[in-house]
Amino acid sequence: MSERKANEQTSSIHVRRAVSYLVLILITFFCLVWFYVLFINATRSNGELKAGFTPVPSRFLLRNLYNLFHGPTPVVRGMLNSLLVAGCSAALCTYFSTMTAYAIHAYEFKGKKIIFTFILAIMMIPTQVTALGFIQLMMKMKLMDSYIPLILPSVASPVTFFYMKQYMDANLPGSLIEAARIDGAGEFRIYNSIVLPLMKPAIAVQAIFSFVQSWNNYFIPNLILKTKTMKTLPILIAELRNSDWKTFDMGQVYAMIAFAIFPVIVVYLLLSRYIVGGVTAGGVKE
Repeated sequence: MSERKANEQTSSIHVRRAVSYLVLILITFFCLVWFYVLFINATRSNGELKAGFTPVPSRFLLRNLYNLFHGPTPVVRGMLNSLLVAGCSAALCTYFSTMTAYAIHAYEFKGKKIIFTFILAIMMIPTQVTALGFIQLMMKMKLMDSYIPLILPSVASPVTFFYMKQYMDANLPGSLIEAARIDGAGEFRIYNSIVLPLMKPAIAVQAIFSFVQSWNNYFIPNLILKTKTMKTLPILIAELRNSDWKTFDMGQVYAMIAFAIFPVIVVYLLLSRYIVGGVTAGGVKE
């Protein structure tokens, strides 16, 4: 009887595992199929795209890339602009948001709960609500057509702060900080030498999110940047899509979108090992 029960439990485990794998395969398929469609369309001409979708690659990829890089749109400059803005934004966002979360996590002071609640309340305010006042402030400070308004505000990121705070509550024991203070380490040394290495998995995740968010940002850069050579890739893609109907080429648009995705993939591949390391995080507990 016990052997029969054990066999039934084993069979049930296999069924649940098979269902789990099936669900994961379906989710993976629906996540990746759009990339396949994108890269297939990047190999087709404008006329072929008008005729409808086919799952087989065409032979116009090199021509689309040639027309794209030799056209009036400064694609390479736009790529460098986006890399500068997204890279600096991700670095500032993760570093200072982690520092803010560490201050709330490690110190006791009056108004701590109020500050924490206030930061979370800011998350509820959409960017579009504050856009007009932000643009007026940038005009008064003479920072229009500059990267400073796109990079500097990333220092204060409530979403990243909240994620880091939750991660610290689970994986950064207060005893470790106290031990470092007893050994004579200063606060900045504790943060840079102890806290940041322990936070690598969380920092990697938030760096990817922050990089992708800044990379895909169109709304604020479109309001700030006016010079052609200063514009980022999302703005250039939108301009390419809205070009004159005589020169419009959907094949070039797909090729440019595919070209714009590669840096995001590279960033993910570089930081993915830290994300995997987060599975084993939290070995030190109170």
